[in-house]
Amino acid sequence: MSIAGKVCLITGAAGGLGSATARRLAADGARLVLMDIDADRLAALASELPVETVAHAGDVASEADVDAAVAAGVAEFGRIDLHHLNAGVPGPLTRLADLSVQDWDRVMGINLRGVFLGVRAAFRQYEAQARDGVSGGAIVLTASIASLRGSDDLLAYHASKHGVLGILKGAALYGGPIGVRVNAVAPGIVPTALFAGAGTAPGGGDDMARRAATTPLRRPGTGDEIASVVAFLLGDGAAYMTGEVVSVDGGAAAVSIVRPSGGAGAWDPRPGDVRMHPELA
Repeated sequence: MSIAGKVCLITGAAGGLGSATARRLAADGARLVLMDIDADRLAALASELPVETVAHAGDVASEADVDAAVAAGVAEFGRIDLHHLNAGVPGPLTRLADLSVQDWDRVMGINLRGVFLGVRAAFRQYEAQARDGVSGGAIVLTASIASLRGSDDLLAYHASKHGVLGILKGAALYGGPIGVRVNAVAPGIVPTALFAGAGTAPGGGDDMARRAATTPLRRPGTGDEIASVVAFLLGDGAAYMTGEVVSVDGGAAAVSIVRPSGGAGAWDPRPGDVRMHPELA
């Protein structure tokens, strides 16, 4: 395997997608540097993996924490070859007019500032390694179907995930001449704990299977299915790919909702209107 023996740093490693990637890369023989704000879940994950692992609890929105995670990995393994910058939060399911500045800033801090800090730290380390004769590297960002589409709820999440694609393109241009590839994976509906806090609210965790049934594949995805694409993008099989965002969403991004096969008016719009605009009830 092209990943065997390499060192990969994963952020948001204790979550559903991050832990799936950690298990997949461990199975492929990678050594891992795991970062997450949840120290207990992070330690539990590290203890079950069959490869050398560094677990570093920290906040991806903190410059010091991100730099410390990279330093911990380098101290243990001497280098970092790969990065999966995956940490993210959805923010509250709320009407646009009710979204608070505090909630906006929290989502942007983790989803966008965190990706910037991770990309910057990765390139600083790659450039240091290049001076020591170790060239190249690969970064995979976790984007989202929300990077490619819009919604009038989860505004901060959508805005932050659109911003991730801006970082992707700039980082790919920066990394190309020095042999560092930067790509992104855009998951669709994958039931994880990310949206569990939304409870029974429409668009949260409880109606994921129903919403995913509208995709061409008629089902939600799994963390393992996302992880397999991340592993591909990190590996040598994707050696001529950079600046690319790969949708892993059951075909959702391919659907034209105004055509009969995409629903085309087959739903009652009022429940959505009333949900967002109670004054219409």
